[in-house]
This record gives sequence, structure tokens and C-alpha cells, in this order.
Amino acid sequence: MAIPVTEGFVDFDVPTAGKACKTWYKVFGDLNSGTPLVGLHGGPGAIHDYLLSIADLAASHSIPVVLYDQLGNGHSTHLREKAGDTSFWTEQLFLDELDNLLTRLGIQDSYAVLGHSWGGMLGARHATLQPKGLKALIVSDSPASMTLWLEAAGSLLAQLPQDVQDILQKHERDGTTDSQEYKDAMEVFNSRYVCRLDPLPEEVKRCYESLDIDPTVYLTMNGPSEFHVIGPLKDWTVVSDLHKITVPTLLLNGEFDEAKDSVVLPFFNLISRVKWYTFPNASHMPQWEAREKYVQVVGEFLKGRV
Repeated sequence: MAIPVTEGFVDFDVPTAGKACKTWYKVFGDLNSGTPLVGLHGGPGAIHDYLLSIADLAASHSIPVVLYDQLGNGHSTHLREKAGDTSFWTEQLFLDELDNLLTRLGIQDSYAVLGHSWGGMLGARHATLQPKGLKALIVSDSPASMTLWLEAAGSLLAQLPQDVQDILQKHERDGTTDSQEYKDAMEVFNSRYVCRLDPLPEEVKRCYESLDIDPTVYLTMNGPSEFHVIGPLKDWTVVSDLHKITVPTLLLNGEFDEAKDSVVLPFFNLISRVKWYTFPNASHMPQWEAREKYVQVVGEFLKGRV
């Protein structure tokens, strides 16, 4: 039996945007057939495409899945005119967008969240607010603080060939991180610690392409790369609020993940109802590098709790 797939837009009122905003979403399965899983993509400023593998849950475990493009990217409203505006591109904006989507879809009273990378940071913060409808949380390949993330990134960078390190440091020092040489050196890091598949899945390629087309959100909030974080996210942390997360929580990362165990550990130590699984031979995208196992682990966790 074919899984129903629907998509559309919801209005998102952002008074400071200066124009009408919409959030695009896609639903796999029937929202009325069980507790839906809402996927929060990373970046910030990426698109839903690289999370499409989790839509397998609709067929394998009869769990409806909702994916969406966060404001500023993909099919949702773009705001290139807000580039560099750190008062506009905030964590609160994306928390508000998530709440709006849940309400507009009518699932605010019963849902689970899977956040990947930045999406896991957003999902964790959402869970600390103890929304009544949240039944379970999955934090995938995400840090509990950016201080820990940058420490981990520094240790991984030190393992790269010296000439690659030199190129990265030169362009970061000179402010020329938009150069092709810098991007090529970044690929060495990415191929080891972000996605180890060769060739990359088309869905992951589209994610990278989208960031090139409109890097507004990523450059404003994060900076030019995974390891050169100079935007306001460099000071982000949820550690002091982790004890407020009361729903069952699953932590995921890869053996060679840029989200090393050290950045995940506070979640494990401070959340009361928590499990942790690390995917062997995977890096930052186990949802592709170990697709079947990823869906199995997530599906079994959710089936026992939602």
C-alpha cells in the first residue's frame, strides 16, 4: 500500500520580516494515524532534503513524518535582505516557527521531534520549555554547547594533513573563506567527519547546493564553516537547562562524527530518561551512512513511547 504524501505552506507571522512569510512542509503518511515525528533540519540554513531518509519510518513503522524547510531556505520564504541581521535570525525565531507549524497542522497536542545537528539544538531547547504535546525527543548528531563543539572541531582539524590545515587557517585569518581553495580544503574535513559516502547522496548534494544559493541564515548565525563559527551561535549552550527535559530522549551520533562523544555527553548526563546509540563507521549523517539501522533504531525507540 502506497504511503500518502502531502505538502503545502502555512502562514508564519513575523512582524519584523517586512513581508509575508510562509513555511513549506511535507507530510509522509497520515497525520491522524499515530503520533507524528517532526524532523528539524540542520544548518542553520540547510533544507529538509538531507533528512528525507527518515521518511522511511512512515512505511517501516507506520509513523507519520513531517519535514519542513525552516524560514530563509528551500521552499519557505527567503529573506536575503536580512543577511547579517543577528537581531532577526535568532533561535527564538525558529522556536516560534516550529510552534506555528505544529498548531497549523493541528498536531500540537501529540508529536515527537527528531532534530539533526542545529535541528537537534533547536529540538533540545524546545523540549526544555516542556511543551505539553511533546511525547519524545531525538537529538541526532548535535552538541549540548558550541564551546564543546569547537573544542571537538579543533581536535579533528589537527588530524587533517598539514597543508590542508594551513590553507584553512590562512583563509580564515585573511577573511577569504569564500575562496574556492578554502571550499576545497573544507571538503577534506567534510569527507571524513560530515558524510563519508562517495558519491554523496543526491539529497545531501542538494543541501550543499542550497547553502551556496542562499547562505543568508548560515553565514549570519554560524559563519563560513562547521569549524569556523563566528556568528552568535558560537556562544550557544543548553547545558544549564537540560534537567528540564522530561520526555524520553534518544541521542544519536556516528563513530567518526564531528559531533564527537564529548559534545553529546552533557545530554546523557543531565537528561533523566535518556538512551544513546553510536553508529559504527558513520560520521555526521548516519541517516544516510547507516540508513536502515538508523531507521530501525529510531523506529523502535518511538514505537515504545508514542
